[in-house]
Amino acid sequence: MNEKKKFSIVKSLVDGVFVNNPILVQVLGTCPTLATTTSARNGVGMGFCAMAVLMLTNLLISLLRKIIPSHIRIASYVVIIAAAVTALELLMKAYLPSLASALGLFIPLIVVNCIILARAEAFASKNAPLPSLFDGFSMGIGYTLALFVIGSIREILGAGTWFGMSVFGSSYKPAMLFIMPAGAFFTMAAVMALLRFAKTKAENGKHKDKTPKNNGEAVTGDVEAKEDAR
Repeated sequence: MNEKKKFSIVKSLVDGVFVNNPILVQVLGTCPTLATTTSARNGVGMGFCAMAVLMLTNLLISLLRKIIPSHIRIASYVVIIAAAVTALELLMKAYLPSLASALGLFIPLIVVNCIILARAEAFASKNAPLPSLFDGFSMGIGYTLALFVIGSIREILGAGTWFGMSVFGSSYKPAMLFIMPAGAFFTMAAVMALLRFAKTKAENGKHKDKTPKNNGEAVTGDVEAKEDAR
């Protein structure tokens, strides 16, 4: 029983990070992704904000899934998400004012983030609280990693720094394109292409491993049997 549960947890984590990554595979929530990844710090901050809201709303919606009437479920989900985002925004302004200022309007806009509502409708409303909580965690980790990678690339190439620390020294001339909107699209597309390439290579490797090694012997045997029959 425990092994089965552990397997499902691992599968959920792999699904959120690689197989169905909300940014790099499902291409959801691209607006905050493109706007807040001018630095690795902002990307990680936005990712953790979304993950906190995902986990809390998934848990609450799962607990209330049998009480919420089906014909007003979307409106109910939005109210729950809005309450969670409001609490998060107030906490950030109190304890992380610099990050809250850097992310600005994109914190309250988490309310209409497609990822949050999609997981509420597709998973939390149909599953028990603990799986729903972990689904929010795995999707949040996948979202955070995607923002971290995109933000790191853009900051390193566009500013010559990483988390505010100089990478190439004072002689480096930053490629300003990468911290502009066009650079955001280019970086996101490049990371998506690399992930797709890696997944294709992995799938091709699995197919090769499953190919029977005695394939040629079987074909030769069939040919000899046909000749004997003639």
